[in-house]
Amino acid sequence: MKLDVLGLQAFIALADGGGFGRAAESLHITQAALTRRLQNLEEALGVRLVERTTRSTALSALGRDFLPRARRLVGDLSAAFTEIRESGKAMRGDVTIACVPTVGVHYLPRVIQRYAARFPGNRVRILDHASADVAEAVVRREAEFGINILGSHHPDLVGTPLLEDRFVLVCRDDHPLARRRSIAWSGLGGYPLIFVGQMSGNRHLLDVALGAEDLSLTFQFEVQRSSTAVGLVAEGLGAAVVPRLAIQQGAYPKLRVVALERPVVSRTLVLLLRRNASLSPAARALYELIRPTAR
Repeated sequence: MKLDVLGLQAFIALADGGGFGRAAESLHITQAALTRRLQNLEEALGVRLVERTTRSTALSALGRDFLPRARRLVGDLSAAFTEIRESGKAMRGDVTIACVPTVGVHYLPRVIQRYAARFPGNRVRILDHASADVAEAVVRREAEFGINILGSHHPDLVGTPLLEDRFVLVCRDDHPLARRRSIAWSGLGGYPLIFVGQMSGNRHLLDVALGAEDLSLTFQFEVQRSSTAVGLVAEGLGAAVVPRLAIQQGAYPKLRVVALERPVVSRTLVLLLRRNASLSPAARALYELIRPTAR
């Protein structure tokens, strides 16, 4: 049965006011409107709540029993509305976002730090997924928005360019290329390389860019996440091609970053939203912290 809030308010006002005139006045409606609301409530419940005579109005026995429950119902509903309204104004609540793992390594922590300082009571859930899963999480509403690699996305999503992330070579300080500031892709031949696998959105981007330059590189190790590649490099297993954001500053003091050029290959990271999405207040606050950094 549908909750008849207007009928409950009319019933409580009548009980408090002692008559239709005062009750209608307290609700700023006519006596006829008050009567209709009360009749609708009684019909829905199938009982008589008010006993009316030409000279007096009084609650029935059932009406007197029902009055405390009616007050609780209206009070709880009013409190819930107030809580939601105040939470919206204060941008309180929980927020879930999705992102590719490299964003969670270097870029996102600084944003989350500022967000946590402004909204210390808010909880943030980060789904660090492969690029295809980031888009799916936003489409399925598992995340309110996402940060992903620019590419073909679901038609229900729109992307706003956020930043450019260049691919670099990372190697240990005892590697033959460690003292180079930059190197052409063609100069990587002959060195054991660590590459991301076909399941990664980065791999597709690299294959397209290097294929256009007729460059073919061989790899000794294949991984699915750039963070794993960086870990292998730290153990001296070779050099890796990773996005710059995959390298956490200070985490591996012995690692060196070498710029890759001829060609310069980069990926564009985008903010993903569902079309016509209405973000929660907490998610809107986080989104507005990220968006000013967009290109």
